[in-house]
Amino acid sequence: MSDRAALLKGIRVWLVFFVVCLVLSGATAFPLVHELRWTEEALRTLGTPEHLPGLMEWIERVRDGLDTADAEHPFLLYGTDWLAFAHLVIAVAFLGPYRDPVRNVWVVEFGLIACAGVIPLALICGPVRGIPFWWSVSDMAFGVFGAIPLYLVRKRIKRLEALTEAAVPGGAAVPAQ
Repeated sequence: MSDRAALLKGIRVWLVFFVVCLVLSGATAFPLVHELRWTEEALRTLGTPEHLPGLMEWIERVRDGLDTADAEHPFLLYGTDWLAFAHLVIAVAFLGPYRDPVRNVWVVEFGLIACAGVIPLALICGPVRGIPFWWSVSDMAFGVFGAIPLYLVRKRIKRLEALTEAAVPGGAAVPAQ
């Protein structure tokens, strides 16, 4: 396998991993009410209230809030439907770099910027909304861990770009196959 083919394969594997994570993250925003009930039951089964009472209190508070919103103001949950949809739409954007990484490196860079934006959002909006700091740290981890595969993809795309420019007189880009 040529260096170019190996780079392209690595880029695509990381992109598929990232897109799958993005889709799963989005899809889990649709059934929040049921997920919180299941999470609370699972945590009780695992003995979490005795070991991590603060976590259990938070999960109970969030579940109670979602139950109330679902029963009395279900339109509020429409916002999380849009959050889920946004994740799915963003995932579709990564088809561009999958097909032609060099031409569409901007999508990966956009993703890196979005991952970086998670941190100030959590640090600003978390306290405003009464979110415990440790939960905001958990939210920030999504940005950090999301940036890792994108950073690796960007590095590989830049190496692929350099190989492509070296192989073509005048440095014209060659579309990925």
